[in-house]
Amino acid sequence: MALALDQAEAAAQRGEVPVGAVLVDPATDQVIAAAGNRVEQDHDPTAHAEMLVIRVAASERGTARLEGIDLYVTLEPCPMCATAISFARLRRVEFGAYDPKGGGVEHGPKIFSHDTCHHRPEVVGGVREQDAAALLKTFFADKR
Repeated sequence: MALALDQAEAAAQRGEVPVGAVLVDPATDQVIAAAGNRVEQDHDPTAHAEMLVIRVAASERGTARLEGIDLYVTLEPCPMCATAISFARLRRVEFGAYDPKGGGVEHGPKIFSHDTCHHRPEVVGGVREQDAAALLKTFFADKR
């Protein structure tokens, strides 16, 4: 999660909402991909940190399935990212801050709880929650 927080801080410095994500192979502890949000930079509403790391890892591995891989992300994934996580067949998701407004895992549509969800990763929320939440609060306070 420390690496994901570093990515979130870098995103904030670029004027992006401070969300960072890291994909790790738990068998080797190897970082496969790391990114922070690039929505504004790329002019792409889908350039969330989670989507970016999934795209990189899938491309590098030559497969759309990332079974056995873990995701660390600083904010509860939104519905779009939660769906991509399911489609990618990620093994585990650990996230920092909860997102009552835009979350799609513990809040909102709770993507992984639907009968139509074909893959449900293990989910752990609240990992370094205060650190992740502080980044977001500071970022939005500075914007106001």
